[in-house]
Amino acid sequence: MIIDLIWIITSYVIGSIPFGVLFANIFCGIDPRTLGSGNVGATNITRICGRKLGFITLFFDVLKGFFPVVIATYLSESPFMYTMTGLAAIIGHLYSCFLHFKGGKAVATSIGVLIPIAFWQLLFAAILCTFFIWRSGFVSLGSLVLVTSLPIILFITGKFAYIPLSLIIMALIFWSHKQNIQRLIKGEEKVWKHSESI
Repeated sequence: MIIDLIWIITSYVIGSIPFGVLFANIFCGIDPRTLGSGNVGATNITRICGRKLGFITLFFDVLKGFFPVVIATYLSESPFMYTMTGLAAIIGHLYSCFLHFKGGKAVATSIGVLIPIAFWQLLFAAILCTFFIWRSGFVSLGSLVLVTSLPIILFITGKFAYIPLSLIIMALIFWSHKQNIQRLIKGEEKVWKHSESI
């Protein structure tokens, strides 16, 4: 129990690591919080530093969700433990202890959390996400489709243990995308790489 609690706290710290800020400072000499959308995620890093660094940021943001949950599967056989570990990493990205409790939008980190525990369900949701991005041009809309469809897919496939996690993720992602949603409603959202989702 103590080990589980320590790992959940550690997962929050891992999730808090602002890779976008670190990479942009090291390789571009800039603070992404002051440029573009001001977001610390891969989308804004791509915008201000290029696709290569954006992809690297995306990889590490996914990894900081993936790694804690994988370790949790070795520490416990409880889906509740995996849920708490994953949420800790996601909340770390959203409210980083290294960025005065501010952060990114947590789409990439949420994907990382789900890969070890609901891979095929996530893959199907990602296909839907990609389709909507391709048809609409809005990365933010695709992200919202992904997190909205995931609980439904989990229910259909009988992966009931992770439905609560998926619903919490959906709520967090909708909250972190509230400005994007307002722009979508007003028809002011930017398309493709100019979006502010990840």
